[in-house]
Amino acid sequence: MPLQAAVFLLVGAGATAVALCFDPLRQILVSGLYGLLLVVLFVVLQAPDVALSMLVVTAIAYPLIVLIAISRTRRDRQRR
Repeated sequence: MPLQAAVFLLVGAGATAVALCFDPLRQILVSGLYGLLLVVLFVVLQAPDVALSMLVVTAIAYPLIVLIAISRTRRDRQRR
C-alpha cells in the first residue's frame, strides 16, 4: 500500500508538471516522463496489459507525432 501511495503522488506531481509547462518541446518531454509514471502506476496496480499499451502510446507514439508536427510547422514558417 505505501508503494501505491508513493506512485499516486508521483503521478499527481507529473500531471502538474505537464500542465505547468508552456514550451511545447519541454511539454512533450515532460509528457513522455509522465507517461512512464503512468506505466509504473499500472504495473503497481497489476494491470500489465494496460501498462504496455500506455508505454507505446504515451512514451513513444504521442511525443514522436507531436515533435514531427512541430518540426514541420517550423519548417513551413521558415519557407515563408
